[in-house]
Amino acid sequence: MDTPTQRMLKIGKATIGLIGLDIALNKALAEKIDVEDVSEFLFLRIKKENYIPDGMVEKYKTALKREYRKLLGEDIADDGALIIRIFGTGCITCNSLRDEVINAMMKADIAADIDMVHEPDEIGRHGITATPALMIDGEVKIAGIHPTPVQLEKWLLEAGARQND
Repeated sequence: MDTPTQRMLKIGKATIGLIGLDIALNKALAEKIDVEDVSEFLFLRIKKENYIPDGMVEKYKTALKREYRKLLGEDIADDGALIIRIFGTGCITCNSLRDEVINAMMKADIAADIDMVHEPDEIGRHGITATPALMIDGEVKIAGIHPTPVQLEKWLLEAGARQND
């Protein structure tokens, strides 16, 4: 049996950690759930392990459907969201970088989609040769070492300013 892990998902302007989302997404893929039906399928599975406020149900369902469509490789219309990708094997160092990014996001008051990329072929397709690596809006910022919290916050503020231009 798979152990549920936390995966970040952008719900409105907030980035939320959801337990068991990876397992639910993989189950939806395995069962070939239609995109139009997937939001309810995923919602029922993640609500078992996560608190979801009553007034946020539709926003969660929309975000879950969007995440599934991204997993299917569909071209998702740019909603103006800042996209952060962390490349690595899923080791403690990569997870530490993710935690540092989340802390910097909170300090800078910036919301973003965070994708953890673990697949070696996918890492290579992005030209990454050392992990962990951090990409913000398509630009590799650092690879093989951790940035300082000040540097992380600076990069996020710069990317956030570009989003608002």
